Amino acid sequence: MKDNHKILLTKFLIHCLALIPFIQTYYLAITDLSITDPVEMVIHFTGEGAIQLLIYTLCIAPAAKKFKLSWLMQTRRLIGLYVFFYALAHILSFWWFELNMQVSLFIQELLERPYIWVGLGAFIILTALAVTSPNSIRAKMGRKWQSLHNWVYLSLVLAWVHFYWAVKATPSEPLAFLAGVIFVFAIRWPMLKKWLKGLRKF
Repeated sequence: MKDNHKILLTKFLIHCLALIPFIQTYYLAITDLSITDPVEMVIHFTGEGAIQLLIYTLCIAPAAKKFKLSWLMQTRRLIGLYVFFYALAHILSFWWFELNMQVSLFIQELLERPYIWVGLGAFIILTALAVTSPNSIRAKMGRKWQSLHNWVYLSLVLAWVHFYWAVKATPSEPLAFLAGVIFVFAIRWPMLKKWLKGLRKF
């Protein structure tokens, strides 16, 4: 199979794997009356999904290099955009369903739940990465593009801390995700180390 065909097939599968569970979850939340807390279900699903996809995205480059699958790199941006999509859905679901779009409630949540600040930090980084993902913007930014996109490591840490802090009463899931975070940092250590050295210069 030619690389172009592999890319198209892989992107099709990515769309299916990202959208079908998403649509199904929201559909069940709206129609299935047996679900005790549909709002919590969609908020948890989208937040967890964003972290999962972020881990997958960061695994692509090492996997492509190790197994000599250069075409696989062409799918990384798509998964990265789905990371932002899920993170945005997570925030909008919280804002719309949990807070009824009330600014006063949102301010109260910020004051009472500091882990929301951590999550917002991760989302701000993901937003910057999504906005600058087009090739045209990458070309204009030059070396600054890579410097900006290296902040994805911090976004992963912040997202995990937000997740752990939010569900600290049942830490089994966040601890399982921690294994994924550690794995990502292990396989990307040379790149991560280079980025950390660059930060020390500031």
